[in-house]
Amino acid sequence: MKFVIATGNPGKVKDFNLILSMMGHEAVSLKDMGVLCDVEETGTTFKENSYIKAKAIYDIVKLPTIADDSGLCVDALNGAPGVYSARYGGEGLDDRGRCLKLLEAMENEENRRACFKSAICCILNDDTVIEVEGECEGVLLKEIVGDNGFGYDPMFYVDKYKKTFGEISKEEKNEISHRRKAMDKLKKELEKVL
Repeated sequence: MKFVIATGNPGKVKDFNLILSMMGHEAVSLKDMGVLCDVEETGTTFKENSYIKAKAIYDIVKLPTIADDSGLCVDALNGAPGVYSARYGGEGLDDRGRCLKLLEAMENEENRRACFKSAICCILNDDTVIEVEGECEGVLLKEIVGDNGFGYDPMFYVDKYKKTFGEISKEEKNEISHRRKAMDKLKKELEKVL
């Protein structure tokens, strides 16, 4: 079965293809499908945004569609940046700029607990929608450490490796990441219905 991945990020398509190929299925990108669509994320939760994206693309392609939304939630900031993680600090900031903005916001905070959250929505057909979530807990450092990954990875410290996501390999991150946990749940749910 072919699954359309509702993202313009080739890395996400590759990640989903890894899981789907183990089940004998294939992930295809929006580009592969000839779909040029930028879905506005108007939800207030990751779950809502993943559904909005999946539904918008499913309505166009009428094939099984998978979308995810994810971001960083910081305890001391009441869950911010949350669904605004990619836009935190305003338009025009790159990953490093957003990290610096977050460091500034956290400057006097003692509680540095945070978690990455991922919500995945899979619409198989008009009657079957699967929604799963995954989390990875950590703490925010007071500095940027490491060059790997993207986004807030260089300031997100995970106890398992005693390093930031920015310091560990992609393979190590994929063992414990929020997206991987959600993808594993999706795989289990798909195995039940396919």
